Amino acid sequence: MKKILSLIVITSLTSVVSLAKEIKIGAVMPMTGTIAAYGQKANLGVELAHKLQPRLKNGDTIKLVLLDNKGDKKESAVATQMLISSDKVVAILGALTSSNTEQVISIAQKNQIPVIASSATNDKLTVNKTFANRVCFTNSFQGEIVSNYAISQGYKTATIIIDQEQAYSFSLSKAFQTAFLNAGGEIVQKIKISSGDKDFKKVVSEIKKVNPEFIFLPLYHPEAAMIARAAKHMGLKKPMFSGDGVANETFIALGANAIEGYMYTDFFDSLNPPSKTSAEFIAYHKKETGQDKVTSYTALGADTYNVLIDAMNRCEDPTNSVCINEEIKKTKNFDGVSGMISIDNQGNASRSAVIKEIKNGVALFKATVNP
Repeated sequence: MKKILSLIVITSLTSVVSLAKEIKIGAVMPMTGTIAAYGQKANLGVELAHKLQPRLKNGDTIKLVLLDNKGDKKESAVATQMLISSDKVVAILGALTSSNTEQVISIAQKNQIPVIASSATNDKLTVNKTFANRVCFTNSFQGEIVSNYAISQGYKTATIIIDQEQAYSFSLSKAFQTAFLNAGGEIVQKIKISSGDKDFKKVVSEIKKVNPEFIFLPLYHPEAAMIARAAKHMGLKKPMFSGDGVANETFIALGANAIEGYMYTDFFDSLNPPSKTSAEFIAYHKKETGQDKVTSYTALGADTYNVLIDAMNRCEDPTNSVCINEEIKKTKNFDGVSGMISIDNQGNASRSAVIKEIKNGVALFKATVNP
């Protein structure tokens, strides 16, 4: 009788294994190029989360398919099309910047493949895009945070430096401007630059002529760091504040002592983990990489994967991309690595932000701002 029972158990287990399948999830990240620092950190988060949870509850195995978009819009579109048509992925993670993620969403939308963006904050990204989702806050939220800080410090006049090639920059600058004007502030100057610019002496000279009380730089780290260096070299001493686009160690390395006192909004601070889940991931990160600090992009990368797996586990058929997308939008009070995340029916996340200030070459936590 025992032999018969053992045979039944073995047969049952074999059946479960044989029914289990491999499901592909795509990732579009800038692994090379000028913004590779973001992509590499975000992808690390995805990979670590995958190591911790490589299978669904039903036993299906998850396979990650990563394609490098090199930080380029056209490459983002090509990679997305390849993931959908050749690799048959059921969902896509990425592509970090708003401009590149916009390309991914445009193609994924037509093919009814859900996208979860880790750090694409442009408010318009999810508008009329059923299959667009994100785990980060929006620019309207962080723009208001920066404005509130400036007003609280008594700053009434501001200069905004806008990267005319980045949707992220336009969106965040508009959000800050709206909030700042509504609070009684005045935008005395707007200066447009382009990604890849190297010489900012003219920009600094123009700012010095107007003499604003506050400078807002909704830029990515290469240009923000070089502007700060030019400002220090030319004796411009004004408070500078950016969004999450500078939230990485490369910014500190490039800016050196020119960014002392520089402030920015961020999603997460690894020295102040928001939950036990977060603390456990930080410990796992150290075990796997030998590094104590977990960047926001790593935390958000992990959250895109974990939110997706959570949604897939709620689908009777975890390969049904339409169901996956519907379940993503039902995400409520998800205990993420970067904090508590809820996603609405527009695909936007409700979550907290943190403010950091650079002191002696280290980004220090100042405050948490809740929605």
